[in-house]
Amino acid sequence: MSEAHSALSIATAGEGAVPGRRHEIAVKVLTVLLALFLGAASGLPKLFRAEAAVEAFDKIGWGDWFMYAVGSLEVLGALALLVPILSGAAALAFIGLMIGATVFNLTVLDAPQAVLTTAILTVVLGYIAWSRRTHTTQLLRRLRP
Repeated sequence: MSEAHSALSIATAGEGAVPGRRHEIAVKVLTVLLALFLGAASGLPKLFRAEAAVEAFDKIGWGDWFMYAVGSLEVLGALALLVPILSGAAALAFIGLMIGATVFNLTVLDAPQAVLTTAILTVVLGYIAWSRRTHTTQLLRRLRP
């Protein structure tokens, strides 16, 4: 009986490990893709004054400093997504940024179609933040005096 029980335990543990491993791979792939998108496709155009970014931030009317601030936050946040202990906190910060982007898209930029993009990004960021919640807890513990 004990040999059969041990064999069953090993088989069950092996089956349980596969979804955990798949989940971890999925989170890592999503994190890298999101970091590339948010850093390179969204943040860098703001820092390099791409025409579309300049036009959008001119409509907002808060000056170039705001475009550079958002671009800097996106690039730094993208890098933080790639650092395991920072990834959950970075995802949470990006959710805040996506909420702000949604508000601006709806009220100032009159771009309701862009809300779908921010909504999708927010869902993926939420998944990353949830998956990295233990890292966020570790980070908070390190920051406590």
